[in-house]
Amino acid sequence: MQNPQDDRGDPGMYPMAPLIRTALNATARVAPGPAGRWAFHLFVRPLGRARLKPEEQALFAAARIGRLQVRGKDVVTYAWGDGRRPVLLVHGWSSRASRLTAFAEALLARGYSPVAFDAPGHGESPGRSSNIVEYREIIRQLHARHGDFDAVVAHSFGVLASLFALREGVRTARFVGIGGVGSFDLLIKGFQAGLGVDDRVLRCMRDHVERRLAPSEPGIWDRLGADREPGELGAPVLLFHDEGDDMVPLVHSRRLARAHGDPARLVVTRGLGHRRILRDPEVVGEAVEFLTAPAGEPSEGERAVVG
Repeated sequence: MQNPQDDRGDPGMYPMAPLIRTALNATARVAPGPAGRWAFHLFVRPLGRARLKPEEQALFAAARIGRLQVRGKDVVTYAWGDGRRPVLLVHGWSSRASRLTAFAEALLARGYSPVAFDAPGHGESPGRSSNIVEYREIIRQLHARHGDFDAVVAHSFGVLASLFALREGVRTARFVGIGGVGSFDLLIKGFQAGLGVDDRVLRCMRDHVERRLAPSEPGIWDRLGADREPGELGAPVLLFHDEGDDMVPLVHSRRLARAHGDPARLVVTRGLGHRRILRDPEVVGEAVEFLTAPAGEPSEGERAVVG
């Protein structure tokens, strides 16, 4: 398994994976319900709790701290600026809002009002697990609180969750995705490969999601992919992804770029990986220029830059 302070892309190998694999595969044959719950529990539990870094402390000490509840769980929120031109920042898995400090600082300097949160089980929010449906509900509540976003900036799993929310009522003028999980199917396949479980286990987990997690939303599993129904976003898209990303393969952002077509542009970096890309001055600068540029500027397709 990857380092607990890393963002989650491919969930990778779990401790005691051979024992878990054997038990899950066997349970799925005789007790699909418990197998689905168990697999889902593994899938939605963060790989540790990332800590605030020294270079992030000043910004977060100056934040207005808020609270909201989602499905009975407490969520810590952060806001800066005067409230005008809000920009939502969405962290990835096993990560925290403070990892997007460079974007928040740059946006503040331009007169925008960054808004962020720590998902349940992440950062300063209590709990032991979260999931994409909870991310969606948090984003919806922040949208109701702050109004339409001038932009959304998301990283890794946060890209998948943000686009899910944006397709279902949340509005933004522009979207930036960094090292994004763009395909729910590829994410699930990574989880399956990490544990070595068979297809029956995945069917049990899908049944658990549709019957227990979101029983009032038929077909929700099929709506989770960030590359589905891109026309509903209605906003230009800028994607950054490092060619050597060891957490989320570049194919995710390429699929996203193809799905969104002309309104999307993909910048492929080199040497920044999955985490350093969030602090790279050129990436941050280009993203902020995109977010603040006049509407209607043409996209440039995919291009490469050296980090």
